Amino acid sequence: MTNSLINPDIAPVPLEKRTWNKWHLAALWIGMSVCIPTYVLAGSMIDAGMTWWQSVLTVLLGNLIVLVPMILMGHAGTKYGIPFPVLARASFGTRGAHIPAIARSLVACGWFGIQTWIGGFAIYQALGALGWLDIAADTSVVPFLGITKMQFTCFMAFWVLNFVIVVRGIDCIKWLESWAAPFLIAMGLAMLIWAAVKVGGITKMFPPAPEDPAPFWPIFFPQLTAMVGFWATLSLNIPDFTRYCKSQKDQALGQLIGLPTTMTLFSFIGIAVTSATIVIFGKAIWDPITLVGELGSTTAVVIALIALTVATLSTNIAANVVSPANGFANLIPRKISFRTGGIITCIIGIVIMPWRLYNDPSGYIFTWLIGYSALLGPIAGIMICDYFVVRRMRLNSDALYDARGEYAGLRVSTVVILIIAVLPNLPGFINAAFNTDLFPKLFNSLYSYAWFVGITIAFVLYWLTNRGEQHG
Repeated sequence: MTNSLINPDIAPVPLEKRTWNKWHLAALWIGMSVCIPTYVLAGSMIDAGMTWWQSVLTVLLGNLIVLVPMILMGHAGTKYGIPFPVLARASFGTRGAHIPAIARSLVACGWFGIQTWIGGFAIYQALGALGWLDIAADTSVVPFLGITKMQFTCFMAFWVLNFVIVVRGIDCIKWLESWAAPFLIAMGLAMLIWAAVKVGGITKMFPPAPEDPAPFWPIFFPQLTAMVGFWATLSLNIPDFTRYCKSQKDQALGQLIGLPTTMTLFSFIGIAVTSATIVIFGKAIWDPITLVGELGSTTAVVIALIALTVATLSTNIAANVVSPANGFANLIPRKISFRTGGIITCIIGIVIMPWRLYNDPSGYIFTWLIGYSALLGPIAGIMICDYFVVRRMRLNSDALYDARGEYAGLRVSTVVILIIAVLPNLPGFINAAFNTDLFPKLFNSLYSYAWFVGITIAFVLYWLTNRGEQHG
């Protein structure tokens, strides 16, 4: 192995250090899934015209679909102990791997900023609910930032909390997720019980179906694609975590136990509690941060603040820091460690001013979720085809770290396939991102299936291009 492509953080994890079992991975998914975006996710589906049970089933189906590439991509991490950027070297080349690694990293930096803003805003709202801050009087917006000084202060306070955990490394992240999982489940169920008691029973929590419901199928497919896109990022870099698992059974069962069950349950809780707020407060309160301000009891506010902070922190650290930390480390392994990559992620999370992204709901769903899935779907298709079909799960792990080995350089054919697979979704993405009709509506319809279109085209093209090669 040459030193230019390796450091201790992206080197294969030796067998004796693979200490994660299925419950650690399940806890990881619980910690990532129980978050404010999950809570309000089904709300966007209901706003689009779905009933509550259609929304819950869409969440469940979307997560069962994305679970398939999760487990497939996780296989190589467990078998060879390698992170996502190193696995990408097999299909893209040692230099070409920077393309998927940085694409994933930049998306994660955006999500890191958004989640940090959510956590900071939860602190801001709680201070108001406790009477320590007069939110109504806090209206002096800093022109450059677009938010008030106090909002920015709360954002930075939560950012520091994330930063401290990042610099402590992967063991601290494992501890955080294992500790947070049972606490978050308990808090979610407590919210459900509180709402049910307030309205007089769980059967009274849900609104009746509308007499003239909107057509289901035109709503379903875009929302299903957005739901798959919600975790499209993790379906790529899941080897960053499964590399620490003891066995394939642990990585597969852990994900099955943790991902679809938690996402569906917490989305259901979001719908149920929000429906109950119509009865309790006379209005629907989808945002749990706003709901905290309506609780009244100081004790309830403090407990809710802790729960929101832990939920956002556990999601942010695992979902949005580990991947870019490894991705940036992969750029210059000799100079950038996991810790340094994490610090870079934290800094970018401030620079992008995430509150501007989060405060645009339509852009949040269609530009972010479907938009990046249009790019990341093809990457997943290429890597899954390469590992399972072309190489038949056989890799030369030493050559993955060799600048002159069989995976060296840039595989131009793979990059061309990636571009071809992205292109059909690009016109629809431009229409959605810039709110324009520059391209025909046909592309908007195609864009609704972005992840499925991208991953299918990339998988088929990669297989056709490489089917004559024998590897392993």
